[in-house]
Amino acid sequence: MAEAVLTEERGRLFIQRIFAASRDRVWEAWTDPGLIARWWGPASFTAPVIRVDLREGGRYLFGMRSPDGQDFWSTGVYREIAPAERLVFTDSFADAEGNVVPASTYGMSGDWPRELLVTVTFEEHDGG
Repeated sequence: MAEAVLTEERGRLFIQRIFAASRDRVWEAWTDPGLIARWWGPASFTAPVIRVDLREGGRYLFGMRSPDGQDFWSTGVYREIAPAERLVFTDSFADAEGNVVPASTYGMSGDWPRELLVTVTFEEHDGG
């Protein structure tokens, strides 16, 4: 990763990362369950469950496990899929069956939304 930029703007969070990889390879890292499992979650966490139904209206269910064995689940629905260009999907905390649960289930406090909208844009940068 060559660069990570984080900015906030009125309820939106923008993260930019540049990888030394082709756009197609980064797309695969976001859409192939075997590759997602290799990077999903904080450092030292594992991702023992990664289910992806990669189609508009399809759902995903990701399970990650902390070093002390606590499981955390997230789910969402793919709203837009433009291969190697763009992914738009919802993201929510979930239980192991994929039911949306409040963030407080995992000890999060405050006014955390039950659903976030995520847009991932894949662009070429300096030939990669």
